[in-house]
Amino acid sequence: MATTHGAIATPHHLATEAGEQAYHAGGTAVDAALAAAAVLTVVYPHNTSVGGDLVALIRDPKNTITCVNATGTAPAARSLEEMRARHGAKLPSKGPDTVTVPGSVRGWEELHRRGAALDWPDHFKAAVTYAADGFPVSGSLAAAFAAAPERLTKDTGAQRVFAPGGDFPGQGRTLVQERLARTLEQIAADGPGALYGGPVGAALAQGLRDLGCPMTTEDLAGYAARTVDALSAPLGDLRVYTSPPNTQGFALLRTVRALTALGLDGAPGRVPADVLARLFHDGTQVRDILLADPDFATGDVEHDGFDAVLERIRARAPRSAEPVAAPSLARGDTIGIAAADSHGWAVSLIQSVYGSFGAAVLEPTTGILLQNRGTGFSLDPASPNVLRPGKRPKHTLMPVLVTRGERLRWVNSTMGGHGQPQIHAQVLLGLMDGRSPQEAVDAPRFVVGPRRPGDPSDTVHHEADVARGTVQQLADDGFPVREVPSRTEFLGHFNVVSVDEDGTLGAGSDPRSDGSAAVVAPASPTSR
Repeated sequence: MATTHGAIATPHHLATEAGEQAYHAGGTAVDAALAAAAVLTVVYPHNTSVGGDLVALIRDPKNTITCVNATGTAPAARSLEEMRARHGAKLPSKGPDTVTVPGSVRGWEELHRRGAALDWPDHFKAAVTYAADGFPVSGSLAAAFAAAPERLTKDTGAQRVFAPGGDFPGQGRTLVQERLARTLEQIAADGPGALYGGPVGAALAQGLRDLGCPMTTEDLAGYAARTVDALSAPLGDLRVYTSPPNTQGFALLRTVRALTALGLDGAPGRVPADVLARLFHDGTQVRDILLADPDFATGDVEHDGFDAVLERIRARAPRSAEPVAAPSLARGDTIGIAAADSHGWAVSLIQSVYGSFGAAVLEPTTGILLQNRGTGFSLDPASPNVLRPGKRPKHTLMPVLVTRGERLRWVNSTMGGHGQPQIHAQVLLGLMDGRSPQEAVDAPRFVVGPRRPGDPSDTVHHEADVARGTVQQLADDGFPVREVPSRTEFLGHFNVVSVDEDGTLGAGSDPRSDGSAAVVAPASPTSR
């Protein structure tokens, strides 16, 4: 097949290369994103896994934009009463009690069904090779190993895979994951059913039960990704699309609608930092109080308190010195992929294990590392986000696409935990102000939210190279400001693909990651 003209940006160069290979094989942006996603489950295990979740936006050539929600549910045998008796008011951050049903592979299946040109096994070739033969440990993964939680060092499966000689590998050393390679080969050969009800799933469920997690083959066999309409809002002559609850995409759209209501949608380079910070804090507060699985709870996260926030900003009213909601720590270990092609396909794909190395539970027979997304549930019976069997926890993953009229303009994706909507807003404003994709992701950022226990919920962490005037503006409005190193992973791995009016593709990958961006062009007739 002829090479597809496409672009891709990911947080690891090996994943980007897998996406490029998919384009060279004649694949669409969907194929490129899937090949990259599979590789990332191997080379970035601190951030994503076959045992994690996925949320994606997919755009077809007719400009139909659909959200694929492959966020996992609590096992059917998970009991609120048992968890409260065991843990008190709050779930732990690691361990078998935080594991939810993995959704990523079902998400891949849905994306493949909707827009892939290549065969299902083609997506796994590079991933299987890197798992079986090994790959050089990247800087981000080496740093995660160096800071590995105590739980990871005590998990037998994780110890055997990640530190077989007793020590975790440093940057540049080779990491091999033989059992994960076999698992990926089975999923490639037999399809997603190998995990969801098949032999891989049976082995995974048995291994998890041996570790104290009540997940069953029935939980896996009964799991399906959901396709829903994307949420969207106008911003100037653009329209911003993202994912609905149970994800936090609404928080970005609250900021977008507020900028429009305040008359700032036409001046992206002149939005006051303190206005942005107020909007960011508002979205965080609403998320922490109201966001939940809409199948189990209803809450108007898009509009609750919105008008009052606008009035306080217009009046420059003093902010409350003691924010109402209990702060939730800014966290999240995630990957974001951006891909688009000249045929009109585009994908913003986000995968995650939530905390670094997820639950720190690696099931030894399958080599699958499990996510700890279940720790996002509340154990408060009055909370909309209270733990229930079969329920999805509130979720940080939120893909983004931006159009101008019927034309795609940008495909955006990021990690960054609870800071994702804030990072999206800042990079989007930079793109609107004329920055190239690479310039926009390079630019310094700040995030409103706690980083450590005891931080106020309105704490602003800003990179060291944020303009002094911006920092002063935030401090003058009463935000506690704290400096973090420039280009820190804490402020996300952002990836962008752009489509200019004439169809020219561009891409930018975040220097805060180990990633790269690439534009693949078909060979010209004279070069053949």
